Amino acid sequence: MDTRLQLLTDWVRQIPGFDSACAEPVSGDASFRRYFRVWRETPEQPHTPFIIMDAPPEHENCMPFVAIAKHWRQHGIHVPSIISEDLKRGFLLIEDFGDQLMLGALTPENADTYYRQALDELVRIASQSAPADHPLPQYDAPMLDREMALFPDWLLEKHLGLALSNQERALLETAFGLLKESALTEPEVTVHRDYHSRNLLIMEGQSVPGVIDFQDAVKGPVTYDAVSLLKDCYVRWPEEKVREWLEYYRAISLDAGLHRADADTFRQWFELMGMQRHLKAAGIFARLAIRDSKTGYLADIPRTISYIRDASARQPAFRHFHEWLCGTVIPAIEDKIGPVPAPEKTTP
Repeated sequence: MDTRLQLLTDWVRQIPGFDSACAEPVSGDASFRRYFRVWRETPEQPHTPFIIMDAPPEHENCMPFVAIAKHWRQHGIHVPSIISEDLKRGFLLIEDFGDQLMLGALTPENADTYYRQALDELVRIASQSAPADHPLPQYDAPMLDREMALFPDWLLEKHLGLALSNQERALLETAFGLLKESALTEPEVTVHRDYHSRNLLIMEGQSVPGVIDFQDAVKGPVTYDAVSLLKDCYVRWPEEKVREWLEYYRAISLDAGLHRADADTFRQWFELMGMQRHLKAAGIFARLAIRDSKTGYLADIPRTISYIRDASARQPAFRHFHEWLCGTVIPAIEDKIGPVPAPEKTTP
């Protein structure tokens, strides 16, 4: 028996208009959270859908979601409104943004429109102060280190079964140090931290996407969310388009006063930030498969690794790392998971 499902059903039925509601599963995510759809029945608005977030308090804390959602919504960011909350038990009743993820809506014909809308919204997020009741954590050196350590710990050793030599560990330590140094030199903004095509929803009549899954927001590097969106672990676009969208974001974030970087500097930040994020993501995907039995994420590892390969190829300081990645890690991934996309042929 699903005890929490019964608890949340009993809880929502105490809210006016939901007295006969039945919770229907919508999805889970990479955390312990689950989502259900319920309908409110009132004479004014019959059969109106809403979402219940089920976040077991022993694993998840709803408070950051609530604080950030209320603060961002007050400042015009398109996040769900919160209808009712039970933070002690980990239940939230929130506005339903529908099921049309940006990922499933994208086509070569509409990509420019959707990405520019998402980047416009991203500037608004980056420009936000922290909520008064929830100081945002700092994306500091220890956090960067912990994230990159997921790559050797979970992907290389636990999933691929690679036994790293002292020389390989030193190579990784050097690479991680360079990536950390670059991240910490970037101007700081508010960072969503998971701003990609599976956390943005396309809604009819709206000129900006609906934004979800923002509870882990931090203060951190100005290019981080742009990497999440433009070097998405779930979909890859031609390098020419990525550069075009990145320059658009650089220009509008410059106008918003978020940085003073020229195109080359911003691009360099973006490249190195991307390597850091993709090292983390590849490790997380392996951890989800091993620890949480969510094996579907393994299919995203080859694409994620291809971003690291291509970025490191353009960085002279990462030549030895790049050679090791191509000679040792990628063959192991292709043997155990699947083919890594070939490098794109581009002009400098």
